[in-house]
Amino acid sequence: MDKASESVFTELAQRVISLLPNNQQIDWSHAHAAVWFQGRWHSYLQRVDYVADTRLGNLLHIDRQKKQLLDNTLQFVNGLPANNALLWGARGAGKSSLVSALVHELAAQGLRVVEIGKDALGDLNLVMQQLAQAPYKFIIFCDDLSFEASDPSYKALKSALEGSVFAAANNVVIYATSNRRHLLPEHMSDNQQARTVGEELHQGEANEEKISLSDRFGLWLSFYPFKQDAYLDMVAHWVAELAKEFGPQAQNSLADREEFRAPALRWALARGVRSGRTAQHFARHWVGQKLMQERVVAKK
Repeated sequence: MDKASESVFTELAQRVISLLPNNQQIDWSHAHAAVWFQGRWHSYLQRVDYVADTRLGNLLHIDRQKKQLLDNTLQFVNGLPANNALLWGARGAGKSSLVSALVHELAAQGLRVVEIGKDALGDLNLVMQQLAQAPYKFIIFCDDLSFEASDPSYKALKSALEGSVFAAANNVVIYATSNRRHLLPEHMSDNQQARTVGEELHQGEANEEKISLSDRFGLWLSFYPFKQDAYLDMVAHWVAELAKEFGPQAQNSLADREEFRAPALRWALARGVRSGRTAQHFARHWVGQKLMQERVVAKK
């Protein structure tokens, strides 16, 4: 197939795809979330009907991060200046859950979220253009970002944040999460390129390139592993939340914090991290196990 025929075929394919149901405009008055789907011939927004049911009250021991991101998002929703945000740090500490909880908290005020994967970052400007005319405020959410030094996709994110000839839509902010502060791998050799001029320290070009991406986020929020007492608080919270679903009898039988203290600590030790995610996973295990045992006993 020559280039002219391929171009005609591609255009025809795009016209056909545009007629498919999943390409229709999303009714944002009923949808609170969508994902950007990148296909071979055509990319589009796909509505998400079931959003993670996370509430701000479920996120313990990250009060500073919650307040800062909530304040920034309230500014944005109310048409005031606000920053793009980078949430970085320990795994399972509540970074993604915090963004999800904000959408639940502020959906009635017009906040919506669109998630875009790392492989589709080249479409960021296209996504912004599609959202620009909608009468809602949008978080473009990039979850669990990390790039290799040879990965060119991070440059698309840099351009969308600042420095591009395309102006960002005023109803869009970008929130990203990562385990890396600078999103790119850092090596000892990068620091060896640093030099001093008088009393000023000048980073090497490799370091400057890596720092320049995270530096374009106006708000940095750092997350760290939890101390033991904080982790046990989160276990107790999730055990209580899960027990509510099974009535007062289950709540009473699962209320003894000392009973699950040692198993919860062993669970975290086996996974190498004390985090909110670890606490929630243990709570599911513990509540399910205890209630199953009670049902077995009741049948005898």
